[in-house]
Amino acid sequence: MAYKEKEITRLYYPIGEVAEMFEVNTSMIRFYEKEFSVLQPKKNAKGNRLFRPEDIEHLKVIFHLIKDKGYTLQGAKEYLKSNKNEIHEQQKIIDSLEKLKSFMVDLSA
Repeated sequence: MAYKEKEITRLYYPIGEVAEMFEVNTSMIRFYEKEFSVLQPKKNAKGNRLFRPEDIEHLKVIFHLIKDKGYTLQGAKEYLKSNKNEIHEQQKIIDSLEKLKSFMVDLSA
């Protein structure tokens, strides 16, 4: 996938770190926040966006649909609305396969 797998352990992540995880600009993260209602990061007193692990999981799904599967923004929105439970199960499977692949590559090295 197009994003770096990073262990999600903290409660909140600033937008810069989230953008780094997905190897995109912060402007793309802000754009997806406006386009997809499932993304609702908290904002601190300064107005900085703080993403929860759930937001990062939603971003993984969005990036998978748009970047890997080739959905349009409208198509991804409709898919998210109609397949909420199925999407998260699929993402868990994809995440576990990515971790397994990473482990196998490390093992062979």
